[in-house]
Amino acid sequence: MQNKKLQVWLPLLFSLVMIAGMIIGYKIKTNMPDTGIFFTEKRRPVQEVFDLIENKYVDKENQDSLADEAIEAILSKLDPHSVFLPATQLQSAKEDLQGGFSGIGVEFNIFSDTINVVNVIKDGPSDKAGVQIGDRFLKVDDSIVAGVKITSDKIKSLLRGDGGSRVNITILRGKEQKFFTIIRGMIPLYSLDAAYMIRDSVGYIRLNKFAETTYKEFMDATLKLQKQGMKSMILDLRDNGGGILTQATNIADEFLDQDKLITYTEGVHSPKKEYRCEKEGIFEKGKLVVLANEGSASASEILIGALQDWDRATIIGRRTFGKGLVQEQYELSDGSGLRLTVARYYTPLGRSIQKSYSAGIKVYQQDITNRVHDGELLYFDSIKHTNGKAYKTKSGKIVYSGGGITPDIFVAVDTSGINKKFVDIYIKGTINKFVYGNYLANKNKFTAYTSPVQFSKNYLIDDATWNSFKAFAVTDSININRVSTMERTELSKQIKILTARQIWRNEGLYEVSNAEDIMVKKALEVLNK
Repeated sequence: MQNKKLQVWLPLLFSLVMIAGMIIGYKIKTNMPDTGIFFTEKRRPVQEVFDLIENKYVDKENQDSLADEAIEAILSKLDPHSVFLPATQLQSAKEDLQGGFSGIGVEFNIFSDTINVVNVIKDGPSDKAGVQIGDRFLKVDDSIVAGVKITSDKIKSLLRGDGGSRVNITILRGKEQKFFTIIRGMIPLYSLDAAYMIRDSVGYIRLNKFAETTYKEFMDATLKLQKQGMKSMILDLRDNGGGILTQATNIADEFLDQDKLITYTEGVHSPKKEYRCEKEGIFEKGKLVVLANEGSASASEILIGALQDWDRATIIGRRTFGKGLVQEQYELSDGSGLRLTVARYYTPLGRSIQKSYSAGIKVYQQDITNRVHDGELLYFDSIKHTNGKAYKTKSGKIVYSGGGITPDIFVAVDTSGINKKFVDIYIKGTINKFVYGNYLANKNKFTAYTSPVQFSKNYLIDDATWNSFKAFAVTDSININRVSTMERTELSKQIKILTARQIWRNEGLYEVSNAEDIMVKKALEVLNK
């Protein structure tokens, strides 16, 4: 009797289960991307070709390598800034934007197939372990690293690792071998190269990129300089290739008042998004000069464009790079990445400063070289605005779209240090090697200088140092016995600047080099008016 009742209800139960299954299946499908078992679209030829190569081709091919090349070929048809990043490059790019990595905290150079410690980060893992400038690496864990033609990338991969992990190194100090166990820690990659008072009331800040820590570094530096009496600022963005857009807009907010528009972005799949001032800035009133050149790009141009459009700063230098495209970075399943252009950005007046790439990526990449050939780096009237629309700021200043941002005051490139006779000196790193050895040999003399300012005023390349440099250059097969007074002056200047960097890192380099920098001198002249 029980079985008969069940048989009567079975068709209804089956129907209910089927309907429930269909509903669940439909719900799942509508919430899934068009891939996997619900993907009904015909396979594309690209995948078919890969399958045929894998299953039919006469030789065994590396599918990953082929896929990488195929992706790069596809991206080459888009724009110059949509790029594929292999896993190793993606990790490096992440570290650069995050503002740090896990390592041991040394700067090194490879001289004569040996890794030389040229700087030890204060209070970093190596400093705490007792590593010193001048130490030479022999082994990292079980890997011999001296005399084996090791590359910089290889030594970096050996020294870096997870925070808190240990690495054993063997070094040569003088003629004595020493052994250290170093616990890896977070090593900062600073965005800020230098921040100091260049005149009584004038502060100087140099930023090399816009990473996750840039805004905080800028704020800390600005507050410090304001306490020292800063009323005017030189913001140096030369050769700053950009980075994170919001870091640039946050800094712009510190210079601009009210709810002024800083920039806006827009793309086919990216609705218009405005970035406006949201708070009272810490430097809305002081005089401001921004230094820029052909290496200032992307996020740098967002900041420069906003300050120029609102007549907030005087832009000094040369035409900027001309990158007005916004990228987003996506990590792929194999650890590689895709940096894809998703929008264009516009200045407050509506300018797109992206230079044309219609002639192809190769021509696009030759743009800076073409500027040199056209004389643009030497003469203001060589700047071309043939593809750019003119705009007018509130003060009546004419500015242009397309091809970067033209400065308000042009300063030609300094050609005094460009000498074809000395190309080998720079290619072979002769000055760098000499400065390092000279520092080690005269360490006590250099430690007597208490600041870059004192060093800049008092240190001279005397005859003894110059003769030592000449003798050292011979070991690199370079003869500088017959040089003009001007050539000797220029080489001596480079030795002095790099010596300052050896002692005080980038802060020292810029404090000393700025004393002779023609663009910095022009900025001080403008601020004094």
